[in-house]
Amino acid sequence: MKLWYSYLKELKLSSKGFYFYIEILMTVIILFILLFAIPENFDSTEDEFIVLELPEPIYGKFMDNIMEGDLDGQAEEVEFEIDDQVIMADLYVSDEKKIYLFENPEDMIEATKKERPLIGATISWNTQENVLKYDYYIQGYESDRLKNLYSVLHVKDLETIIEDADQIEVRSLETGIEQLNSRQMALPSLITFNGSLMGLFIIAAYIFLDKQEGIITAYAVTASKVSTYLLSKALTLMTVTLVTSLAIVIPVMGSQVNYPMFILLLLTSGFFASTLGLFITSFFDNLTQAFGAIYTVMMVFMLPAIAYFIPSWNPLWIQMIPIYHLILGFKETIMVGGDMLYVLISSAGFFAGGIILFLLSNYRFKGNLSV
Repeated sequence: MKLWYSYLKELKLSSKGFYFYIEILMTVIILFILLFAIPENFDSTEDEFIVLELPEPIYGKFMDNIMEGDLDGQAEEVEFEIDDQVIMADLYVSDEKKIYLFENPEDMIEATKKERPLIGATISWNTQENVLKYDYYIQGYESDRLKNLYSVLHVKDLETIIEDADQIEVRSLETGIEQLNSRQMALPSLITFNGSLMGLFIIAAYIFLDKQEGIITAYAVTASKVSTYLLSKALTLMTVTLVTSLAIVIPVMGSQVNYPMFILLLLTSGFFASTLGLFITSFFDNLTQAFGAIYTVMMVFMLPAIAYFIPSWNPLWIQMIPIYHLILGFKETIMVGGDMLYVLISSAGFFAGGIILFLLSNYRFKGNLSV
């Protein structure tokens, strides 16, 4: 009963506090971003900046291929403003790419520096060997694999490469799984930010506010247990996180989500983040002192989100950060036919970690009060 009373009291007090409205504001911002700023499907067309320096027969064949794939069968004249200079190009749009044809390499290179397309290239004719010559202009951040691909791509006839690629048999290891759109793919990382990362900061702010008002010190002369106070704080934050996260997920995902598993993972991860915040605050007297530690933890916790959006960058050490499994766990709960065993294991891990952190936090706070 004491825990229930303390929980209701903390919930009531937090609803009147400044940080409660920060959480509401963040929820509104995230929901706005998902519904209005992120499209359901990003434009997958790729930009290619090309210059053709070819003899007339070959030039005509290239243009025939470009026009064949163009959606409206005609070029659109576009202009690029670069350093008070206007560079003109002809735009051809197909289902897969946008091809910008420039008159000379100098204009193409200048436009490539500013617009950073997927490909910038000059295609010319090698009169000595009677073959096409491709000069690619890259940005400098391309991987060695892509550079090697550019080097060998035109060694063999392109049509032969396409025929060989079409003959490769591709088998899907998992079937019946519906792909998430761009908006839904962004949801797991944003829910993680709204829950764990914001929760870590918010609970630290609540604890330091109570420290300044002497509330925690008063427990040294009362019959109430410090553990009751700490647990009520964690439960309050978990409740707010649950409400705000559902307010984000329901409008975006509707009934597609496995809500029981989503709520389980949300509560256990919220418990973990809360107790981690409690543990950090036990070493400091105010938010200013703890800011460096909280900021460092939050920055480390944000790294798995980068790996989530860039699958090619997924080093082993990233998988050692708990948030990595939280993001993937949320993704499984919103996918049709997601791996619920993974969610259960992740939830158990966060709950076990939260228990350990709570015991350490309780020990730290009781030790400070006994001085």
